[in-house]
This record gives sequence, structure tokens and C-alpha cells, in this order.
Amino acid sequence: MVRQPDSLLEFPCDFPIKVMGANEPDFVAHARDLVATHVDDLVAANIDSRVSRNGRFVAVTLRIQARSRAQLDAIYRSLADSERVLMAL
Repeated sequence: MVRQPDSLLEFPCDFPIKVMGANEPDFVAHARDLVATHVDDLVAANIDSRVSRNGRFVAVTLRIQARSRAQLDAIYRSLADSERVLMAL
């Protein structure tokens, strides 16, 4: 593991990304596609989703093996650029 000077994380590391948006039929696939452009080994078993109590929103958690701070920054930029993503943590 290597700690990068601009990060508290040691890479590579397991890293959960939570993405929230409107509960639309293809939102989980949309979130997956945005993250998959930056992650070569994203597998379906590492993706979970949960619909809000009122059914209006969905939270998608994608567990990845993060390689660097730059990779995480690129993922969060892609998520922030999507008009369909309400929040990413």
C-alpha cells in the first residue's frame, strides 16, 4: 500500500461510493456506467441499491478497489457532472 501525499487513504483500498438520484428504472445502470468508465473491475456483486421510504429516490452503493486519489477525483467529477445525480458521497 502506498499513501499519497495529498490523501489520508492508502492505495489501493476498498472504497464505497454512494450515489443518490430519482427512482427511475435505469438510474442504477446510469450510476454504474458513470463509475465503470474509471474502474476496470466493477462487478455487479459490488453494487447495492435501496429505494427511499416514499419511493421517490434511490441510493446506489458501489464498492470499488480505488487505485489513486486522482481516480477517485475523476469518479466524483463524472458524478457531479451528471444532471441525474442528486448527491454523491
